[in-house]
Amino acid sequence: MKKYFLHREPAVLKVDYEHELNPEQYTAVMHQEGPALVLAGAGTGKTRVVTYRVARLIESGIRAENVLLLTFTNKAAKEMMRRVELLIGRNIAGLFGGTFHHAANLLLRQHCQLAGYKQGFSILDREDSKELFESCIAEFFKKDRVIPKGAVFSEICSLAKNTGTRVEEVVLRRFPHFTGAVEDIAGIVGLYEKKKLALNLMDFDDLLAGWKKIFQENERIREYYSLKFRHILVDEYQDTNCLQADIIDLTAGGTGNLMVVGDDAQSIYSFRGADFENILRFPEKYPGAPIFKLTTNYRSTPEILRLANSIIVNNRKQFQKELHAVAASGDPPFVVPLRDVFVQAEFVASVVIDLNRDDRSFDDLAVLYRSHYQSMELQMEFQRRGIPFEVRSGLKFFEQAHIKDLLSFLRVLANPHDEISWKRIVKLVPGIGNITAGKIWNLIRAHEKPLDRISEAAVLVPKKAAAGFRRFVDILGEVGGEQFHGAPSEVIGHILRHGYEEHLYNTYPNAEMRIEDIEQMMRFALRYDSLEMFLADMTLLGVSDTEAGGSEETGGRVVLSTVHQAKGLEWKVVFLIGMNDGKFPSAKSLRNDDEEEERRLFYVGVTRAREALYLCYPVTSGDWHSMGMIRPSRFIGELPSDCFEEIAVEDV
Repeated sequence: MKKYFLHREPAVLKVDYEHELNPEQYTAVMHQEGPALVLAGAGTGKTRVVTYRVARLIESGIRAENVLLLTFTNKAAKEMMRRVELLIGRNIAGLFGGTFHHAANLLLRQHCQLAGYKQGFSILDREDSKELFESCIAEFFKKDRVIPKGAVFSEICSLAKNTGTRVEEVVLRRFPHFTGAVEDIAGIVGLYEKKKLALNLMDFDDLLAGWKKIFQENERIREYYSLKFRHILVDEYQDTNCLQADIIDLTAGGTGNLMVVGDDAQSIYSFRGADFENILRFPEKYPGAPIFKLTTNYRSTPEILRLANSIIVNNRKQFQKELHAVAASGDPPFVVPLRDVFVQAEFVASVVIDLNRDDRSFDDLAVLYRSHYQSMELQMEFQRRGIPFEVRSGLKFFEQAHIKDLLSFLRVLANPHDEISWKRIVKLVPGIGNITAGKIWNLIRAHEKPLDRISEAAVLVPKKAAAGFRRFVDILGEVGGEQFHGAPSEVIGHILRHGYEEHLYNTYPNAEMRIEDIEQMMRFALRYDSLEMFLADMTLLGVSDTEAGGSEETGGRVVLSTVHQAKGLEWKVVFLIGMNDGKFPSAKSLRNDDEEEERRLFYVGVTRAREALYLCYPVTSGDWHSMGMIRPSRFIGELPSDCFEEIAVEDV
């Protein structure tokens, strides 16, 4: 008997958008044709809107391969696409989704010749880029010269490309320490660009620059992709730089179906090259484009949102909106003045312990701050009390290279027979590596007073390192003198000012942040009149948190993070510490007239809290010589007095 098989299409789920979305979200998702701006306030379901928008496009008959979804992480794109597939019950593998760099790589694999490259080009990661710069520096200077390291060059070059700025301008504005070497820096960057082209190499920024070049210079190819991508969605649009914004406009074709989603109130990455003006200028570039505002917040209590709204209303340059809470009412935010940074750390630790005793998991708690150095006293206090914590803003304080370097100098002064510390500090001299450091140690190790013999090691040092080594010997002689005896803070300060600060600027793109860490350690060291006691405490406080207490028995770890690193995350209880003028907002931002971005940063920090918020600030400086009074942040001063409750220290 002949058999017949009935072919059935797989069942397709129909999404009830009106039922599953709130009215604000629904209006944005159901937008028909043309450009649109979605202003998604904190905790208002931004990812949900993007996901449902893609689902609706595909359900309405748009093929997956005709949709371009640009995000800032591939993980975010994959998660959104996974959710879409669950919603509509079908595979959308053809959808072009991922980061700008991912999309650029796919496009350039097809058209790299138009950007000046050959097929099969390789992509340099950040470490590869740094090494190629080091090669260019060595080729550019036949003799030894003090010039930034490859990592600094990589940062300068990246900022120039992503902001559409000349290298010279980037150096003058962002790296003024190298103003005197600006011509040499421009020359080395030029050599780096030539080498990449000759070797058929692209770095990450070349991917974006190549995309823009191809579309600008080849109208037919640009039109092809504008027609191919009938709908373009861009997530976190407030974080785009000028290069990314140009790429989006070129691809959309000026009047295309472009939906950008973001929040101007959460634009906080100008230091990476992000251009806040991109989102503000969108209505000008696309006249008549509707603006959808998402203001229903599903994260925070009404009390926290009232404080958040009171913060951001003070910014002049913004799209006005006010967040509204779905959550039930809770405690008011607390403002907590404290005597100094040490009492601040004690207060936070005490509240954390109390919350944990009340069955609040450590995972539900976060301590946020403007700059990484502000976590030093907190890390030490948590170590003392056995509170498990995770540092998201970088390495733990005592694991950082610059802190280890300075402590190694002190250890050599306290114990001149410390081989590990000797080798570490000797290798800080440019031109000295492991082999020479070993020879120097072998020369001085048997001497009763190795410090007295270090100058004799000059004969072992390569010629290119001779001047630096003499300077190194002089510094050791100076800090070993009577005037520095029993003054660890002054020893650190002298080493920083007489060579180590220059080493930081030459080696690291974030030298200023590292200097802040060291200055904070100097302030802490003012409490000690014994080098040995200071080092002993530093060593004991630097033990790993597995020694200080595991996380399984205590319910997770408290997160310590800068506000920048915390964006996109949330916790039930948030402490914002160091809320002082000159700290938050930072002194540098005030000098650069960036107060509005700092206020947005404060707003982002506050809106990470779901149920409870503590704003803490010390009232005296960390300078134990002067005990000067310091002001609370101007942002706290802007808050209406009825939107928070002040806690007196003695009440805790």
